[in-house]
Amino acid sequence: MKIEDYALIGDLRTSALVGRDGSIDWLCLPRTDSPACFAALLGSEENGRWLLCPSAPVRRVSRRYREGTLILETDFETDTGTARVIDFMPLRDGGAPQLVRIVEGLHGEVAMRMQFIARFDYGSLVPWVERTADGILALGGPNALHLSTTVETRGEDLTTVADFTVREGVNERFSLMWFPSYGESPAVEDPDSALARTEAYWRDWSSRCTYSGEWREAVVRSLITLKALTDQETGAVVAAPTTSLPEDLGGVRNWDYRYCWLRDSVLTLDALLEGGYVDEALAFGRWALRAGAGDVSKLQIMYGTEGQRQLEEIELDWLPGYEGSRPVRVGNAAAKQFQLDVYGEVAGVAYATSMVTGSIEAHNWPRVRALVEYLETAWEKPDDGIWEVRGPRRHFVQSKVMAWLAFDCAVRLVERFELDAPLARWKQIRARIHRQVTEKGYDRKRKTFTQYYGSQELDAAVLMIPIVGFLPGTDERVTGTIDALRRELGHDGFISRYSTTVTDDGLPGSEAQFLACSFWLVTALAMNGRADESRELFERLLALGNDLGLFSEEYDVAHQRLVGNFPQAFTHLTLVAAAKTLANPTADVAARYMDPQPGHQGHP
Repeated sequence: MKIEDYALIGDLRTSALVGRDGSIDWLCLPRTDSPACFAALLGSEENGRWLLCPSAPVRRVSRRYREGTLILETDFETDTGTARVIDFMPLRDGGAPQLVRIVEGLHGEVAMRMQFIARFDYGSLVPWVERTADGILALGGPNALHLSTTVETRGEDLTTVADFTVREGVNERFSLMWFPSYGESPAVEDPDSALARTEAYWRDWSSRCTYSGEWREAVVRSLITLKALTDQETGAVVAAPTTSLPEDLGGVRNWDYRYCWLRDSVLTLDALLEGGYVDEALAFGRWALRAGAGDVSKLQIMYGTEGQRQLEEIELDWLPGYEGSRPVRVGNAAAKQFQLDVYGEVAGVAYATSMVTGSIEAHNWPRVRALVEYLETAWEKPDDGIWEVRGPRRHFVQSKVMAWLAFDCAVRLVERFELDAPLARWKQIRARIHRQVTEKGYDRKRKTFTQYYGSQELDAAVLMIPIVGFLPGTDERVTGTIDALRRELGHDGFISRYSTTVTDDGLPGSEAQFLACSFWLVTALAMNGRADESRELFERLLALGNDLGLFSEEYDVAHQRLVGNFPQAFTHLTLVAAAKTLANPTADVAARYMDPQPGHQGHP
C-alpha cells in the first residue's frame, strides 16, 4: 500500500495509521516511541495488523475526517450494500490508551471480515491469547491488550478473526485497550460515549482556530495534525509517528522520526500562534527550554517526548522494511551530532515565548545567557548541519545563519527587558557572523549562497536567510539564491534539500524532493515579490497531499508518490508558514515572535 493511502488517528500520546483497505498497520503503545504492536507497515501482516473490511470484493472506497476532528470515516461500497468503518482514539483523560472501531450499515447488507494480529516488540513477539467474556486478552512481556467486541470471534492460525454482517441502521463495535501486563484490565468505555466525547473535544479545539486567511481548510487540517503529534502531558511535538519509511524506495535512508527536533522549534511556535493556540505554543516552548537544560555544550538536536537524551539507534533485522527498504531502525544516532542551528532555535523559542507573555521567566534567562555565552566561541566550529549528514563536518551556511539568529534574539531580549548581559560584545559577534556569511558563504560568480564555505554545492536550507531576517527578502543575493536553487535542485518545480550526487552525506543512494524546502521556497518567493510564482507553487504543493490533506516528508517526482515518514510535522509546519506569508508577504519577518493578535486565547 502506498504511504498516501494511510490516515492518522491518535489520542495525543500515540498514533495509529489506518489504510484505505481498513487495516491498521502501525500502532505503538502506550506512547509514540514505544515498540509497535502492529508493524505490518514495515513488513507483512505477520508482523501485526488489525483488518476490518468487507469480505466480498469492494467496488469503491471513500473516506474523510469528520469536520474539524481526527475521527476517520471509511465507506466501503460492495455489490450488496455499503458499510462505514469509524476509527478513532479517545483522549485518555488519565485512563488507558484505547482504539475504537465502529462498523455501521449504511444501506443494503455487507458481509464483513475482522482479522486481529497482535505482535509485540515491532512484530517479533506472538502474544499469549486468552478468551474473555467480551472478547480476548493478549499478553506478552510488559504489554497486554484487551479486545472487546459485540461480535463473536475465533482463533485461526495464531490470529483472531470474526465474520459478521451489517445491515442498514445496525452497527458493531470493537474497542482495543492497552494496559501493563502486571495490572488489571481497565473498564471498557462504551464506544458510542467515547465517540461523542472525542468528537466534542476535537470540534471544540478546531473551532478555536483564529486563522482566517486563504486556504483555511488546509491550514486547519495541518494544525489538527500537529495537535495529534503533540504529547499532551509534556508539550513535545514529534516529527512523525513512524520510523523507517524510506526517503529512497528500496534504499537505506530510513530513520526513526518519533522524537522531537529542536530544529523545528520556531516553526512550531509560529504555526501554533498563527492558529491562536497560545497554550500549546507555550507548552512546547517550556518543553524545548526544559529538554535542553543542563550543559549547554551538550545541547542535542532531538530528544524523546519526555526530554530523554539516550536515543540509541539499533536495527530490527526481522523486519523486511517498507517495500524492501532496509534496514529498519529504531532510535536515532543523529541525536549525538553537533549542530549549531539548534542554538538559534532555543534562543528563538525564548524570544518568541517572551513576546507572547510580555516577560521572560527568571529561571530561563540564565539558561539562555549560558547558551549564548557558549556560542561566542562555538559558532566558529564546523558542524554536522541541519540535515544530519553522516559525512564530514563543514562550515554550513545555514548553521552560521542560525548562530546569528541566536545572538540577534539574545540582543533583542536584553534590550526589551533590560537584562544583564554583555550587550556590546554580542552585537559585535552578531555583526561578525553576518559579515563572514556574506563573504565566505556567497558565490559571487553564480550569485547564490552555497551549502558551506567555499563550496560549489547548493542547499535549500539557505532559504532560511530571508525567513529569519538575516537579509531582506528582496535583496539581490536572495533573488539569485532562489533562482540557483530552482535551477540546480529543482525537479518539476519541487526542490531537493541538496544534491546527493554532489554532496557527501555518508550514505549511498538518493532521496526525493523535500516538501518542507518547497514550502520554504513558496515563502521566499512571496518575500521576494514574486507573488504569482509563489501562489502557483503553493497550489501545486497542496495537490501533493493525500485525500485527507496529510503530507509525508518528501515527494518522489520520478515515481509520483509520497515518501518518507508520515505524516510529517515539518511539512505541515512549513505549509502553515507559507500560507501565512502569502497572505501578507510584506509583513515584518519578526512578526512570528510578536504578541498574538486580539482574539487569540489560550486553551488547554
